Amino acid sequence: MTDLRPGAAARTPLTEPGPGERVCWVPPAVLRPQRTRWQRTWPLLVGLAVTVGLVVLSLNVGAFDLGTEGGTEMFWITRVPRTVALVLAGAALALCGLIMQLMTQNRFVEPSTTGTTEWAGLGLLTTMILIPGAGIVTRMVGAVLFAFVGTMVFFLFLRRVRLSSSLIVPIVGIMLGAVVGAASTFLALQTDMLQQLGAWFAGSFTSVVRGRYELLFLVLAVTVAVFLIADRFTVAGLGKDIATNVGLNYEAVVFTGVAMVSVATGVITVVIGALPFLGLVVPNLVSMIRGDNLRTNLPWVVMAGVWTVIVCDVLGRTLIAPFEIPISLILALVGAAVFLTLLLGQARRG
Repeated sequence: MTDLRPGAAARTPLTEPGPGERVCWVPPAVLRPQRTRWQRTWPLLVGLAVTVGLVVLSLNVGAFDLGTEGGTEMFWITRVPRTVALVLAGAALALCGLIMQLMTQNRFVEPSTTGTTEWAGLGLLTTMILIPGAGIVTRMVGAVLFAFVGTMVFFLFLRRVRLSSSLIVPIVGIMLGAVVGAASTFLALQTDMLQQLGAWFAGSFTSVVRGRYELLFLVLAVTVAVFLIADRFTVAGLGKDIATNVGLNYEAVVFTGVAMVSVATGVITVVIGALPFLGLVVPNLVSMIRGDNLRTNLPWVVMAGVWTVIVCDVLGRTLIAPFEIPISLILALVGAAVFLTLLLGQARRG
């Protein structure tokens, strides 16, 4: 028997059904043309060109006139280190947010919504109290260790407690972060270090100069490592059962991810300060535009993180020049708006 209805040519010919059998029509697969290498490459080249343009813009924005005497020296002492720090911090924190979202299977998770940043600040403050003359490396180690412990506490909490909605996960993280932040404030008050604590969490690149930003190259190693083991993070993001069934050591991957996030967050907290919501906004916007293919999204997450940080920093330097608005304030305003939009969208979808 053959289908004689309109459009039958596009359907598979029918065979005579047996007694009690139902006939279903299966349209042929729709094949998409294979994209050429150039079609896959030219968007990345455009993104790279935008990144280079923003880097050049950052190098040429500032209160000091580079055309005056000492301009060249000032360029290499302040402008270049600041721009390098912007690139490294933006790329690393965007990837940190992506890693945490995969590990928790929740789009609303990143260092500032899990308490990781607050734990890093507590580690920094504790190190300064216990070792008053601690150098920047010692403070960084303290911040990284506390960030690691705090992130593991958050992950263990998620495993112990079953939450009915994904919307509750970031709220729990923010609550834990608030408790840790309160403890940091109490310690700072008791030790007359409240002003220093406020300066650390201002999240500004003003103090980034030559001789102070070099530790940020540690986050470059984290960024490269994420690219190398991205496939493992992708599989781990499918859940423990699936990851284990395909032969992946799920616990080791989670441990590695937490360690990477802790190193990046601790280093950036010591050198720059808190940069809230960056790891939340960038991966979500990239996923909304390009889908959830981690391997192809990684370069875009890195570039979008760099774009966001540089644009916010340039705005902070120019809106009330010659004064400067901390980048954390601009990121908090933009990130909070995006965060609420995502939460409301998730609530509408149920």
